[in-house]
Amino acid sequence: QVQLVESGGGLVQAGGSLRLSCAASGRTSSIYAMGWFRQAPGKERDVVAATRWSGGITHYAGSVVGRFTISRDNAKNTLYLQMNSLKPEDTAVYYCAAKSGSSSPLYAGMEYWGNGTLITVSS
Repeated sequence: QVQLVESGGGLVQAGGSLRLSCAASGRTSSIYAMGWFRQAPGKERDVVAATRWSGGITHYAGSVVGRFTISRDNAKNTLYLQMNSLKPEDTAVYYCAAKSGSSSPLYAGMEYWGNGTLITVSS
């Protein structure tokens, strides 16, 4: 089992920045990939960004390319999401996720989920 805890959410004005963190614990040696997902009110949960835990492969949703950056610190078992130039449409609950399998695409088949952190972007 892998446990995930997100932090860093909050209220920010449009154009501002936030950094999310996701601390992983438990069987972290089994992690193949991790990602960030978000769910806006009334919408389905969608991938924001994902990365292979060993590096070398990343995926971004088209709506965040050039604004968001996913990164990881393997020594700290922590995943990050740097979010710049935030827009009101980025308002959502953001979830961290992880998987041990190497299924494709990178962001599919996530097995472990955090509880989520709310980001509200005001206009």
